[in-house]
Amino acid sequence: MTASYETPETPVVLDRREGPYGEVVLRRHGPLLQIIANGCFLMDTSDGHSERLLVDAALRALDDRPRPHVLIGGLGVGFSLAHAAAQERWGRITVVEREPAIIDWHRAGPLARLTSAALADPRTDIVEADLVGYVNETSATFDALCLDIDNGPGWTVTEGNRGLYEPSGLASCARVLRPGGVLAVWSAKPSPEFEGTLQNVGFQQVRTEEIPVARGVPDVVHLAVRPG
Repeated sequence: MTASYETPETPVVLDRREGPYGEVVLRRHGPLLQIIANGCFLMDTSDGHSERLLVDAALRALDDRPRPHVLIGGLGVGFSLAHAAAQERWGRITVVEREPAIIDWHRAGPLARLTSAALADPRTDIVEADLVGYVNETSATFDALCLDIDNGPGWTVTEGNRGLYEPSGLASCARVLRPGGVLAVWSAKPSPEFEGTLQNVGFQQVRTEEIPVARGVPDVVHLAVRPG
């Protein structure tokens, strides 16, 4: 999730939907597009630096694996998808998004300007599903799993997401990763407790990469590798 930058203009609501998990709003605030869920700011189009680094960190951790398949948890404003699609090395790109409104805004709405090329890429597949249920039920496997559906393991958008960062949820993440596959989790702040949980469920090479921000505690990407 990318931090918001204040602009003097009054926000204008472009669309408001009642989704499967509550109200979802797309609004324009000056030059920015913002997504609000149940009154909570999620993300905007101000930067995308963190989302791009999330994808890059996962790709670097895969070393020279040819044509890897990445699963991106959360479409959001589309920075992660657009960045992955701009990299020829990714073989396939699967994005799981649970809010149909967000998918609509990308396919035929104001967010299309950010992701139209990525959505048209034959490597891209958009799955409308809750990520927690998806990793529990899918038979597909991936080389990398990039999670950006919350503000971090300890700051989830909905209560149902909390289990994803607990041992049972991380075991499901490991199950959908191929041997040597990489789990990359974006967080608004470091979490030594989450690092410990990753290690306890069997992930290896657990580490945290900091993402510098203008002020405050750095954003981070937690990285972990499924044993080969």
